[in-house]
Amino acid sequence: MLYQSTRGGAKKFTAAEIIVRGMSEDGGLFVPESFPALTENILSDLASKTYKDRAARILGMFLDDFSAEELDEYAAEAYCEPGFDDPSVAPLYDLDGRTSFLELWHGPTCAFKDMALGILPRLLTASLRKTNEAREVCILVATSGDTGKAALQGFRDVPGTKIMVFYPRDGVSEVQKLQMTTQNGDNVNVVAVEGNFDDAQTGVKAIFADESLRRELSDGGVFLSSANSINWGRLVPQIAYYVSAYCDLASSGAIKPGERINFCVPTGNFGNILAAYYAERMGLPVGRLICASNRNDVLAQFIGTGVYDRNRPFYTTASPSMDIVVSSNLERLLFETSGKDGDAVAAYMKALSGSGRYAVSGAIRDEIRRVFSGGFCSEEDTMRTIADVYYEYKYLIDTHTAVGYKVLRDYREDTGDDAVSVVVATASPFKFCESVLEALGRRGGAGATACADDTAADDSAAAGTAVALLDKLAGLTGLEVPVPLAGLHGKERRFLRTVPPDGMKEAVREFVFHNR
Repeated sequence: MLYQSTRGGAKKFTAAEIIVRGMSEDGGLFVPESFPALTENILSDLASKTYKDRAARILGMFLDDFSAEELDEYAAEAYCEPGFDDPSVAPLYDLDGRTSFLELWHGPTCAFKDMALGILPRLLTASLRKTNEAREVCILVATSGDTGKAALQGFRDVPGTKIMVFYPRDGVSEVQKLQMTTQNGDNVNVVAVEGNFDDAQTGVKAIFADESLRRELSDGGVFLSSANSINWGRLVPQIAYYVSAYCDLASSGAIKPGERINFCVPTGNFGNILAAYYAERMGLPVGRLICASNRNDVLAQFIGTGVYDRNRPFYTTASPSMDIVVSSNLERLLFETSGKDGDAVAAYMKALSGSGRYAVSGAIRDEIRRVFSGGFCSEEDTMRTIADVYYEYKYLIDTHTAVGYKVLRDYREDTGDDAVSVVVATASPFKFCESVLEALGRRGGAGATACADDTAADDSAAAGTAVALLDKLAGLTGLEVPVPLAGLHGKERRFLRTVPPDGMKEAVREFVFHNR
């Protein structure tokens, strides 16, 4: 299978080539020429398999320049104990017979990004060999919270790689910040950015597009790549857990083979729900894909109107991984729903970069709404939903998952659609214990984003509060703090640097050339 840029061009690339490159030099994202068929026989066969076997099979349908033996090995290494604390890797929790939570937070960083970032380093290092790339790769990551830690953990001390993560200084939870800034490894670096996630993401994209910097790095034996979901090697493993959830529902008797189900996905950068769309394109029996937004509701508005407008207030919320108003992966959806019209996609992206707004054609809007519904959840409803689910079902969810569940309930009320539905549970509630405690009526100490001054003293106090709140939430609910988070007790913060957005490029240059 070959891949092409969302912004047109006749040149095609192999899977190994695009995993190495991360994104196209024209600014576009790589997409497959076609989608392999996920037949009823394949689904029936996968139903009896383990998660790692399912993942390897799905990866093999897209990455045909990797052998089955290679993918089996990588999946076995990525989805094994003790890295995952549940043998199912991505278990379903049945809430009420019609609704399940797909728990994607059982991995080494307690968030759904582990599902892809555990295997991406293996795919990338193999791709470097397959493409005869002798240069060292520097992975650049912009994170709204969870991707950063998962990428750092995945690429820690991987030979031939460096990884640098940028996060919005005041736009992640204290636990997320502590996870990143205490990361060990000789090839890692973490830098806070003055601004929000969109500032960090825009800065990383500008670095990728800087031809002079690329030449300078290449002359020094280094090239840039990405571990964000703009990299196909990061996105394609996420398709597997939608297929796995369907297989588990079918094998348990919760649905009949071939019965359509709905997925409700809390998302900000659109990668998580895009993976579900790709599964649907392959033939997974999907009824609706429900896109759940928080107060930053640009995606929900776009699905409803066909107009994407980033000219809006940016809100820092209790679900920080969704605090995004420029969703990179939406470009891939535009490419598919426009009939693979790269020129049209390029024009939309040019308008977004210029005026901050574009309106898709009626045909594209209708095709998107054929599969997608959208909704958003306020801060008050996020908190109320956490409490409602806990006190009614004795099941604890995080702030992002609460957004998803509330939007699903609203969708059902509005449409009467009571199909079996899966809410994607993206993170352990312990990663956002301040907000979860507040929702349960036990207000803790400093808020998740309360420390505006990034001094060592303030950060140290906030870190101490965050660790104490882990134990407080465990004591209140009777649940155990996940081992990776319990391990934050007493860890020293290694990375304290903050830069303005226009200082990101120089930070990369210093990291690459002064740490060799």
